[in-house]
Amino acid sequence: MDRIFQKINDNLNSKKSSALCVVVGSQGSTPRKAGAKMIVYADGQTEGTIGGGSIEKQVIEDALAQIKLNTPLFKRYNLAEDLGMHCGGKMDIYIEPLFSKIDLFIFGAGHIGRVIAKYSLDFGFQPTIIDDRTEIISTLNNENFKVINKDYFEALKEINITPESYIVLVSHKHKYDEIILAEVGKKQYKYLGMIGSKNKVAIARKRFLEEKILTEEQLNKVDMPIGIKFNAQTPEEIAISIIAKMIDVKNS
Repeated sequence: MDRIFQKINDNLNSKKSSALCVVVGSQGSTPRKAGAKMIVYADGQTEGTIGGGSIEKQVIEDALAQIKLNTPLFKRYNLAEDLGMHCGGKMDIYIEPLFSKIDLFIFGAGHIGRVIAKYSLDFGFQPTIIDDRTEIISTLNNENFKVINKDYFEALKEINITPESYIVLVSHKHKYDEIILAEVGKKQYKYLGMIGSKNKVAIARKRFLEEKILTEEQLNKVDMPIGIKFNAQTPEEIAISIIAKMIDVKNS
């Protein structure tokens, strides 16, 4: 395997943001020709080279911008006119941001939870389903997401919730969702949502404040009732509303 592709694979597994820069065409005198590759990491470090000097410096700047935008870029660089390089040719370079899958922890393996896990794979998420019911967990059969069959509190000790994590609370009992919320609501995360009617959510919120379980600021960060608001009724429709909300958070 080409070393650059091995580095890409290692980078994705380590969950570091980066961009692959590939010279796809050249005209005239240029420092590198089509096929030259370079990885630019979000901290500005690089692997490989597309020519050094002013062209490489400019491509690194452009790659860092595309990482933030999460969009690819095709750009023609005029080495003499744009960058003042004496070789004077032109280089066509394709820049593509590379992102690892986003951790998504789904508490509850019921109808909604399993649909979220299935559909979220297509939108950059790496789901983990957590449920204490062996008879429910045993019906899941998908190699693309992780399954944890443990007590919810035991599972919380096993998973690694980071400031980039997404968390969905859709267990089979609202009291379990509240118990989990009381724990994870104190952590740093990217998204946390809890299912429930407006009335149940209002009651839970009031109790959490009165009993000083979570602060108002912590509760305001929680998406509850969960999901984009539309007339969703079936488990599939509810799952789509939740995924839509997560996509909105991810792309904002």
